[in-house]
Formats: sequence, C-alpha cells, structure tokens
Amino acid sequence: MKHFKTLSAYLDYLKLPSPEHPMLSIFTSKGDGFLPCPRESSPPITTDCYSISLKKFVKGDLNYGRTKYDFTNGALIFIAPKQVLQWDNSVVFKQKGFSINVHEDFFKGTELAHQIKKYGFFAYSANEALHLSPKEERQIEALVKNIEIEYQNNQDEFSKDIIISQLSTLLKYANRFYERQFLNRKELSNSLLEQFNKQLTDYFESGLLHENGIPSIAEIATKMSVSKRYLSDTLKIETGKTTTEHLQLYLIDLAKNSLLKPNKSIAEVAYELGFEYPQYFSRVFKKKEGISPTKYRELYKMNE
Repeated sequence: MKHFKTLSAYLDYLKLPSPEHPMLSIFTSKGDGFLPCPRESSPPITTDCYSISLKKFVKGDLNYGRTKYDFTNGALIFIAPKQVLQWDNSVVFKQKGFSINVHEDFFKGTELAHQIKKYGFFAYSANEALHLSPKEERQIEALVKNIEIEYQNNQDEFSKDIIISQLSTLLKYANRFYERQFLNRKELSNSLLEQFNKQLTDYFESGLLHENGIPSIAEIATKMSVSKRYLSDTLKIETGKTTTEHLQLYLIDLAKNSLLKPNKSIAEVAYELGFEYPQYFSRVFKKKEGISPTKYRELYKMNE
C-alpha cells in the first residue's frame, strides 16, 4: 500500500495543484465553478494528513456500500492520518464545496494537536458524513473563507495562529452539528441498537463464544457496516450508554440466568460467558447490578 509522507507528494498523486504552504492546502469552488478534479480512481493509499471537505455533488449519485446518499445540501467528511483511502471511477467528482488538507506536523506545539485526536468523527466512515442544514453550511463556509484569506495572503508570524484558531472553531461547530444529527436521527439510533443486540444474539447462539471469546466492538461494528466510533457515539447520544456498556449489560442478563442454576459455580458462569478471569466478571456484575454474583444468587434463593 502506498503511503504519502508529505502533502505535496499526496497532492501530486491526486493530480491537484501544489500547495501554497508545505503543510496546508485549501481548494474552494468559486461562483459557478467546481472543485479541482482529482484522479478518477486509486488503489488503497494512506497519508500523514488530516482532510476536511464539504461535498456538494451537482451531477450524478454517490454510493457508499449499498446506500445512496444525497449530498446536494452539503456534507462534511473528515479523514485522519493513516486512514485507508480508496475510490474508483464510479464516484462522481463534479462537485462544489471546499477541501482542506493539513499535514499532522502543522499542529505540533499547539493545543489543537491534542484536541483533534478527541474528535471521534475523524474515525467515521464516509457514509457517516455530517449532513449540514443551509444555516450550518453558511457558518462552516464563513470559517473556511477566513482560513483561505490567511492562506492566500502573504503569511506572517500571526497567520498560523489565526488558521489554527479557525480550524479549532470549525471542529467545535462540527461536533455540535453532529450531536444535532444524532438527535434528529432517533429512528437510526434505535435501529442501530436493535442491530447491535441482534448481532450479539446471533453470535452467542452460534457457539462462537466458546471458540473465540467475547466479540470485540470492532467486530460487531464491521458486521453492521458502520465504524466502531460512529456506532458508539450514536448509541451514547441516544441511550446514554456506550457500546461497551451495552455489551456488558447483555452479558449480565445472560449471567443472571446461569447464576440461578445451583450446579454452576461463579467461575463456571464467568468462563461460559467468555470472561478470562472470574474476578473481572464479578467486578463487572457488581458495577452493573450493585451486588456481587454471590449476593445475587443468595437473594434469589431467599425469594424461592
């Protein structure tokens, strides 16, 4: 897999104009014009750059996986360094909007270097893009215009600080708008929770638990065709619980039934559910139920 260490090498590969700054590039569509068209297709590649782009397709449809997405109102897509990129000529590149590429070294020595790693949407898939309302789109475009002014003008000692500040503000707005999107898509959130629980049920009923142990969140997300981070963030906003917490609750429900079988020890129940250490199982159980597995069994016997 080809990896591009510099922004210039990456843009040259895309057949796009060279950047004005060695670690920063900005492309925007002007008036009736369109964004520069990169190469039509590419095998898997990676870069050392962050990418933030607003896509407004004006001709044709864009498909990711089995779903068709309407990007005519504008969608923000975020790509992190080392993220695998691949596309083919079925993607329509005739589009408006903007594209910002920033080498990760541009942030070194700034507060944003640490903050940017906390924004989960850089780990989302393309089909989990942020769909903007017209008002939100105007707010984002105003920030990008300010960044472009600093980028195009003769840069001085203040330019980098101003650009970093504007990028930080843009990411904060994106975080806010994503929360709005999660809340506006409650049906999707409920559907994801149902799919998540179904994946767990299928996994446990298949007997894979004894062969492979407790499934990872990444494995479940892959089977659901969503990114691990997007799944967790969606469920967290809607239910107040992360995917790990939902998995633990599912395991605890199974444990309750097994604990009521008098011929099984606490350790046997833990091993059957895929816990490598019974002590860890007991800690998780107590954290979720407020009492230990032993106490739970005793209380049930008292109520018989």
